[in-house]
Amino acid sequence: MLSKTIRNLTIILAMTTTGGMAMADFAKVEDVMASQGASGWRFDVTISHPDTGWDHYADGWEVVDAAGNRLGFRELLHPHVNEQPFTRSLSGVAIPAGTGQVFIRARCLVDGWAPELTPVALR
Repeated sequence: MLSKTIRNLTIILAMTTTGGMAMADFAKVEDVMASQGASGWRFDVTISHPDTGWDHYADGWEVVDAAGNRLGFRELLHPHVNEQPFTRSLSGVAIPAGTGQVFIRARCLVDGWAPELTPVALR
């Protein structure tokens, strides 16, 4: 009897978790332009997200290396309800010598970090 209850709870939990992920409104990286300058790298990142206002909006993005170390972070301080997708920049990002690729990941105020990492080749 106990094993049947545990099995049923496991099925319910799996359905709830799966459904929750499908309903999440993760911010999405649509495009990235990277350029190297005298003071480091500049990233122009285009994000899309179904912002609804101050209670639910894309609130940041980060540059990480292959090991997941944060190299740069751009905080987004307000919703972009009527500006989708939108592009914001971050300059002066220090990239360790020999690094040929980094990744961009977007964040939403409600749903947190998107599971997708967008690769960016550095040239």
